[in-house]
Amino acid sequence: MHMNDLILVSVDDHIVEPPDLFEGRLSPRAAERAPHVIQTESGRDVWMFEGKASPSVGLNAVAGRVPEEWGLDATAFAEMRPGCYDIKERIRDMNANGVLGSMNFPSLAGFCGQLFYSCTDKDIALELLQAYNDWHIEDWCGYAPGRMIPMIVPPVWDPELMAAEVRRASEKGCHSVTFSENPEKLGLPSFHTDHWDPFWTACCDTETVVNLHIGSSSTMVITSTDAPMDTLMTLQPMNIVLCATDLLWSPVLRKFDKLKVALSEGGIGWIPYFLERVDHTYINHHYWTNQDFGDKLPSELFNERVLTCFIDDSVGMEVRHHLNLDHIQWECDYPHSDSTWPDAPEKVMRYMEGLPDEDINRITHLNAMRNYHFDPFAHRPKEQCTVGALRAEATDVSTELVSYGTGKFMDDELVTAVTLSERMAAAR
Repeated sequence: MHMNDLILVSVDDHIVEPPDLFEGRLSPRAAERAPHVIQTESGRDVWMFEGKASPSVGLNAVAGRVPEEWGLDATAFAEMRPGCYDIKERIRDMNANGVLGSMNFPSLAGFCGQLFYSCTDKDIALELLQAYNDWHIEDWCGYAPGRMIPMIVPPVWDPELMAAEVRRASEKGCHSVTFSENPEKLGLPSFHTDHWDPFWTACCDTETVVNLHIGSSSTMVITSTDAPMDTLMTLQPMNIVLCATDLLWSPVLRKFDKLKVALSEGGIGWIPYFLERVDHTYINHHYWTNQDFGDKLPSELFNERVLTCFIDDSVGMEVRHHLNLDHIQWECDYPHSDSTWPDAPEKVMRYMEGLPDEDINRITHLNAMRNYHFDPFAHRPKEQCTVGALRAEATDVSTELVSYGTGKFMDDELVTAVTLSERMAAAR
């Protein structure tokens, strides 16, 4: 397959929410307490909520910025690509990258709605959360039909409310929801309880995929307290290994036989050994650990029910036959630091060149379309959805790296891996 003939749908990108997202969507009582943006004396834009500053604005919104100025601290909207927070410009940046479709995780809300969970008045919290979800579905995704896959955040403090919100969103055409890779880390019951059963049931009934993104437990894997940032970045996918292990040995997938979960931004190269290990553990130890997978092995259940996601994983492509080829999905991660923007097609072809066209099409777009009930071809002719066609619409979009001359806010700080982990987790 030629690069320009690729059709790319990313199941993991991110929003930097615009300051006006709650405007016109709240009661007067909720509007008084809604998150709002302020600018600090140092020129950073930050969201304020319940008297506290959120570190989410600008965090890793580094697409198009010279790497020397990347950092974890908030920055100003004026120092990011408008595509980070402006849907019109996001579509233009997608075109420049040859990307047809995109599913966007929240920044302000936290990967599973931690911001709203922290609100002491849960009536206000629910109103804010539903306003956020409506903005995401109607304004962000509704701006360009056939380009965005909608995804909601759940009210994690009440599984019945979660179920109701999943059903409400499904009626709006949304079949994707975020959740925590390890809810116990948020002070909530684990996968091993029946606490979440109403939520799982609603997801099964509406064919809604549960997306478990790295860091959605508000924790990150670290080693020693004085380890460098590189250690933390290297170990990020280990959050998903822990999540996959916990989920597979829990009763969730066996109890809810229609449930689909996605391991977001976890990569796939590690999965064949993981599947070998879980089968070995089951075969050798289930007699005394009392695990029962019936007539299946754990690896078979995993491949039936778990969607696997990657950004840039050449090893994963080499071992793809150990996975369910109908469940492998591609990610771009715009505008984070791991993103392949604006050269995603070139990077995809590095490890997909020579693969059968059928495999390429499944991984790059067909799987995402089926799993998330996403049909871009209902809005654009297929021949206008390719890398070549989209890039032809974006010849006026500059992808040159920009320097704002401000450098990293952390330049003069002595920061340990623990401190960085806490800051990254707080933002997630």
